[in-house]
Amino acid sequence: MKRILLSLVVACGFAWAALPAAASEGSYAWDRFPSEKMTDMASLQHGAKIFVNYCLSCHSAAYMRYNRLQDIGLTDDEIRKNLLFATDKVGDTMKTSIDPKQAKDWFGATPPDLSVIARSRAETGKGAGADYLYTLWRTFYLDESKPTGWNNLAFPDIAMPHALWQLQGQRRAVFVDEKNPHEPEKTVHRFAGFEQVTVSSSTWTYAEPESRAWWGGLWADRIRFSRFGEQAVEYGLSDPDELTSIGQAFLDWAASPDAVFIVPHVEILAMR
Repeated sequence: MKRILLSLVVACGFAWAALPAAASEGSYAWDRFPSEKMTDMASLQHGAKIFVNYCLSCHSAAYMRYNRLQDIGLTDDEIRKNLLFATDKVGDTMKTSIDPKQAKDWFGATPPDLSVIARSRAETGKGAGADYLYTLWRTFYLDESKPTGWNNLAFPDIAMPHALWQLQGQRRAVFVDEKNPHEPEKTVHRFAGFEQVTVSSSTWTYAEPESRAWWGGLWADRIRFSRFGEQAVEYGLSDPDELTSIGQAFLDWAASPDAVFIVPHVEILAMR
C-alpha cells in the first residue's frame, strides 16, 4: 500500500517534467516512473498537495487513508490542516465527493479510482500502473476537435479534461508523417514534440442545471462541512453563522434558473 501512495504523489509532483519526442500516435511509449524520488520527502509532499487539490475532486484513492501520508513525513495535524477537504478524519479513505452518476453524464464514464489504476494498470512492453499514470499526466495537449478541448498521447480520445494545465501550461502536439523504414510505400504518423502556447485564456462556465447543482453543492459542502470552513473560523476570518449563510447562498444560486458562474483563466508563459 505504501508504494501505491508514493506512486500517486510522485507522479503528481512531476507531472509537468519535460518529455522526449517518440512513438506514433496511439502507441506512445510510457515513460519510466522516477522511482529514485520515492525517498525525496519534499517532492512527495508536493505531490500530495497537488493530488488533493487537483485530482481528488473527481478521482478517489479509496484504497488509501489520509493518515498514510505520515509515510511521507506529515503529521496528523499537518494533514488535517492542509489536506482534508472531503472529510474531517485523517483515518478516512481518500474518497471524492463527486456524484458518480453526474460524473458519468459529464465525462461519459465515472472517473476511475487512482489507487486501483496505480496498482493494477499495466501493459506488456510498456510498464506498470505507476508508469502509465506518470506518462498520462504529462502528455495532455490542446485539441479543439475534442469535447473538452484536450487529448492525450497515452490515452487517445480521453474524456477527461487536463486538470493540471495551469501548472503545465497549454501545449499543442506536433505530429509528422514519415516513410515507414520497413514499408517505404507507407507512412508513419509520429509525435515530434510539444509546441508551447505562450498566451492563452479559457473559462469554466456553470450555467446548466446539472453543472450549477454540482458547483454550488460542492462549495456549499466545502464551506460548511470541511476543514476549509473550520480553518476560516480558527483564523478569525469568519464564524459558523456566516459560513452557514454563505453555504446556503451557493445552494440558492444553484437553484436559480438564470444563474451563471464563470471562472476566467488567462496565462502568459515565459519559456527559456
